[in-house]
Amino acid sequence: MDKNQEIQREFKVEGLQLRTNRDGTKSRTIEGYAILFNSPSVNMYEDEREVIREIIAPSAVSRELLDNSDIVMTMFHDNKIILARSKNGNGTLSYDIDKRGVSFSFEAPNTIDGDKAVELVSRGDIDGCSFAFRTRYWDEDYVTCRSETIDGKIVSTYEIRKIKSLHDFTLTPNPAYPETECS
Repeated sequence: MDKNQEIQREFKVEGLQLRTNRDGTKSRTIEGYAILFNSPSVNMYEDEREVIREIIAPSAVSRELLDNSDIVMTMFHDNKIILARSKNGNGTLSYDIDKRGVSFSFEAPNTIDGDKAVELVSRGDIDGCSFAFRTRYWDEDYVTCRSETIDGKIVSTYEIRKIKSLHDFTLTPNPAYPETECS
């Protein structure tokens, strides 16, 4: 791989919530966290000698990055299943940054895909989120690596300190951040 080639990564995060209207009916608003800060991913690679994980530092995401991105909310990272979108800070997908990470909210569209998303989230079949981004793994301003030996294995944790671009938030049944809770 060319050392200057940008790498796109996808992460999964738990923490979806489907609101209920005051009259007890299902709301079509789906919200959760697409990115969690300082939360280790599951093992992205593991063999008998090595484990690789990543964490996202709070410095990796800024309001400017979000507002200058074209973020599509999908299911399963499938750009054919568009549920919401924020293009340069405007659109049907809203987001915010807090000390925990990047939260989002959207009203599921009145489409087959929107109905499917509402049903799968309300049943708990989909209870997590993921996101796709680009960064520069070879540039220490963007990514640093810390390694330690635990139980005879080298555990390398890549800290994403800066994200170059964000591309999607997605609903997923397999979140990769086990320390988070679903609500």
